[in-house]
Amino acid sequence: MSPESASRNPRRMDDHKSILEVFDVMAGTRTVLKEFDCLIEAPNWSRDGKFLTYNSGGRIFRFDLETRESRAIPMDFAIRCNNDHVLSPDGSSIAVSHGTKEDGQSRIYTVPLTGGVPRLITPMAPSYLHGWSPDGKTLAYCAQRGKEFDVYTIPVDGGEETRLTDAPGLNDGPEYDSAGEYIWFCSVRSGLMQAFRMKADGSEQTQMTFDEEWNTWFPHISPDRKLVVMLSYHKGDLEPWEHLPNKDVVLRLMSADGSGLRTIAELFGGQGTINVNSWAPDSSKFAFVSYSNGKSAPMPVRADTEK
Repeated sequence: MSPESASRNPRRMDDHKSILEVFDVMAGTRTVLKEFDCLIEAPNWSRDGKFLTYNSGGRIFRFDLETRESRAIPMDFAIRCNNDHVLSPDGSSIAVSHGTKEDGQSRIYTVPLTGGVPRLITPMAPSYLHGWSPDGKTLAYCAQRGKEFDVYTIPVDGGEETRLTDAPGLNDGPEYDSAGEYIWFCSVRSGLMQAFRMKADGSEQTQMTFDEEWNTWFPHISPDRKLVVMLSYHKGDLEPWEHLPNKDVVLRLMSADGSGLRTIAELFGGQGTINVNSWAPDSSKFAFVSYSNGKSAPMPVRADTEK
């Protein structure tokens, strides 16, 4: 198991707080939705814009944006879900990555958003979900097969998986754009973790960030395909393949063509902050989680800081 993979495991919060926030792209402002005295991670935004989902304590919760209240989605045996989960394009289902009872390794399941018994999609493990094609037919995920972590796809009803990357080192976080044309992902193939995109069939793998001082994770493309938000760690704070919690990190935004890369927020977080796509359906804002250890508050927005 790679260091990055190991960092997906649950961690103790002690006196930490999880702070569920929204960043408004046009205004350049952060809004706190709610503070939690427990670990929450990885918000998804619903297709109707009315709620978020997040994972906490191995379960998936639904957070109502009007009432600011949460309730667990009943998923039978799936009580060890990690922070890699995605809502279906039609909003009826959720796919989760759950550590199975047999060996504790992450496998992908789908379940109705109203709850039910999860259906196994990836018998092979470990598999960590990140993307669902806009036509609803295919899931994209990071998986370790042998000694390598690569990007794979699989039919949503299960079947044979297809390997899309073969570059040495970690290839992670694959998600489709809303047209199904590209898959965005991150890779350490250049020496540091950087953002990439490729055609949905795995062709034309193209580096999109060229950072010398940052390790950049999980590029999330907006529904209108115009903007990409990413999480970045300072070079030297961790190894390029590590995605650790409890670090000073930044959120950065760029145009989908790779231009205009800038820092938009600084925060204490990392693992759990923005593992999966959390854009609102109108592309005006996105959700994320910051953390406080009782000593440091979230750092202020720096809307125009260049890379």
